Amino acid sequence: MKPFATLLDRLVLTPSRNGKITLLVDYFRTTPDPDRGYGLAALASALDLKSVKPALLRELVLERMDAVLFQYSYDYVGDLAETIALVWDGLEKDDTTDAEQPLLSEVVARMNSLGRTEVRAAVRDLLDHLDPSGRFAFLKLVTGSLRIGVSARLAKQALSEMSGKDVTEIETLWHGLEPPYVSLFAWLEGHADKPVLATPAIFHSVMLANPVESGDLEKLDPADYAAEWKWDGIRVQMSAHGGTKKLYSRSGDDITGAFPDIVEQINFDGVIDGELLVGGTMRSNNPTRTFSDLQQRLNRKTVNAKMLEDYPAFVRAYDILFDGEADVRAKGFLERRERLSEVIGHAPHDRFDLSDLVPFTTWDELEALRRDPPDPVIEGVMIKRRDSVYQAGRLKGPWFKWKRDPYNVDAVMLYAQRGHGKRSSYYSDFTFGVWTDGPDGDHLVPVGKAYFGFTDAELEVLDKFVRDNTVERFGPVRAVRADKDFGFVLEVAFEGINRSTRHKSGVAMRFPRIARLRMDKLPRDADRLETLTAMIDAKTADAKM
Repeated sequence: MKPFATLLDRLVLTPSRNGKITLLVDYFRTTPDPDRGYGLAALASALDLKSVKPALLRELVLERMDAVLFQYSYDYVGDLAETIALVWDGLEKDDTTDAEQPLLSEVVARMNSLGRTEVRAAVRDLLDHLDPSGRFAFLKLVTGSLRIGVSARLAKQALSEMSGKDVTEIETLWHGLEPPYVSLFAWLEGHADKPVLATPAIFHSVMLANPVESGDLEKLDPADYAAEWKWDGIRVQMSAHGGTKKLYSRSGDDITGAFPDIVEQINFDGVIDGELLVGGTMRSNNPTRTFSDLQQRLNRKTVNAKMLEDYPAFVRAYDILFDGEADVRAKGFLERRERLSEVIGHAPHDRFDLSDLVPFTTWDELEALRRDPPDPVIEGVMIKRRDSVYQAGRLKGPWFKWKRDPYNVDAVMLYAQRGHGKRSSYYSDFTFGVWTDGPDGDHLVPVGKAYFGFTDAELEVLDKFVRDNTVERFGPVRAVRADKDFGFVLEVAFEGINRSTRHKSGVAMRFPRIARLRMDKLPRDADRLETLTAMIDAKTADAKM
């Protein structure tokens, strides 16, 4: 556990990408199997480890510490795992040497072997025998909140740097292997042949688009590009080979079990890239439904018959990576599209259709279409070079995404919570609200939460306001003063909005972010809930037209 804990400590304090890669390469080279494989899995969010509820951890620490003192400590530190790691009154340092620290692989094996009634005692024992860094690493793992600025892609890049293997080749293998990746490391270090995958229907890393920024399109000839509608669903990949059929999310999670209605109708071999949506395909007369409807099908391991009937899912295909055994990623976009049309067009089913091309001759013409698309579930356009090959990652130039202008409202800050990692010393997660009528007159009702969109300098301003104007504390959350004449107004941008029975306000925003700090406005000038519901009504009316 010690090498992994040391790695986490150093990664947290290393802001640069290259610095993080250097640390990761050193860890992978010097840490033996299987520990380095479990460390890799943890960094890439692929480690299957019995989770521990934060409530249990609080109970354990309160067995040894005054509740008020712990709450003050937690409020100051801002991170539960870090707080417990620092205050835990375990064995004295002299009683436990580094050599006696359990290995990461031992911790994983022990936690995954526990019965329900054994978890409390095992967690207490591990916290007693780990040093503060080890406790921090262990608690981050079992709570599932690593958050140290390392993505799965960065970890794979470090493997590439360590071995000299191409990162795309590593990513192709990645989803066909399982922790602790002993065969992967043996191949990377030249001790064994390339691993044989557990399933032939594997996930292949997706190609990503860059958002259109000011001046981007002026440099490009529209004749070199094709356009497609950007639908408001989630990116998926259908992979089928030799009777094995799989459906993956854009990050490579296997979601096959949640979408049997799609998977059972796959009748081709190959790999197809597309958008998962709910509703009817273009060959049916049923409209494509909103992201809110799609959410009813997401994050489920299984799905019942009523859900399948009420929320029928389908894939709108827009690219093909493999046509049978043939790898077509090196061919141009239009040639791949012809192959995709052949596969989708000949498939007798109603769970797939082909994404339409959007005809245009000038960027101004395409912008007009982007601003006023023919379907409310369209959130913009995709722009792709006609000759672009399919390359994993986000390259500048071949593909762009040009989304519709976001919705904007002025809201009032209501609550704030400390962030994580580099932001653990700042209040950086903000809940905001708008005005609505009540029995005692106007009051603010929460409508969303955002933790990005502002600069470091603006974060300093926001954090100071929270500290200076806290009126109540709820654990790590602070309520701030917010009335008609005093408060902090935030301009909030968001990509979509729907009705929601889970929220007190009755509305749910999609991808809210703080666009501007409106220090020029008083809270009384913020928007009302009626403004948000009118946006939903207008969108619903458009959908019925």
